[in-house]
Amino acid sequence: MDLGLKDRVYVVTGATRGLGHATARQLVAEGAKVVVTGRTAESAGAAARALGPDAHGVAADNADPATPQRLVDAARERFGGFDGILISVGGPAAGPVATTPDEAWRDAFDSVFLGALRLARTAAGELGPGGVIGFVLSTSVRQPIPGLGVSNGLRPGLAMAAKTLADELGPRGVRVLGLLPGRIDTDRVRELDGLNPDPAAARAAAAAGIPLRRYGTPEEFGRTAAFLLSPAASYLTGLMVPVDGGATRVL
Repeated sequence: MDLGLKDRVYVVTGATRGLGHATARQLVAEGAKVVVTGRTAESAGAAARALGPDAHGVAADNADPATPQRLVDAARERFGGFDGILISVGGPAAGPVATTPDEAWRDAFDSVFLGALRLARTAAGELGPGGVIGFVLSTSVRQPIPGLGVSNGLRPGLAMAAKTLADELGPRGVRVLGLLPGRIDTDRVRELDGLNPDPAAARAAAAAGIPLRRYGTPEEFGRTAAFLLSPAASYLTGLMVPVDGGATRVL
């Protein structure tokens, strides 16, 4: 199936590893060009080199108000266009709602919520018909995840902002959607499993609760994201797509 991605230009944030990197890799494999971001020039550059000549790395902090326009400008200067963005933000620290201090909530809000919203707003002003804004969120949008109080608090609000933005941008032909990864085998998920006294047992118990009885791979997520960002998904907007092996028990 031709996804129509040849020579389209995307920004993928948080793409030095994990879900962002897997998505960038799939986009490039389908013929797109990508600007990938990381926290340092070294990490962003290494990620881009691993993807080949159709990728360009930029050091960026999503919490910096200057980041969004800088990334759009980089896409246009390097590849001559800007067709979409995948906003992937690292998850906030684990911990319960009751004891997480105000400072941790504020820091997470700046990066996970406000930083992502700034990226989306800037992209919205720069994209034309056929453009797309994707958010990497979490299944915590649909149901709380034990031990992730901050994520459970912020992700649903960002999903609703994305849904509202889809209504606002739809008449212009710009799509907005979210992806809700579940137990994908990334460093982040392994770190969360590692918080348990017996990480292997925690992983086995989590896998047992997934209808497919296994964790997903970053490549599986990347293929789903690439499709949703592509012109092949041109009539899909305003939706939140779980990529979780069936683990989320809601419609």
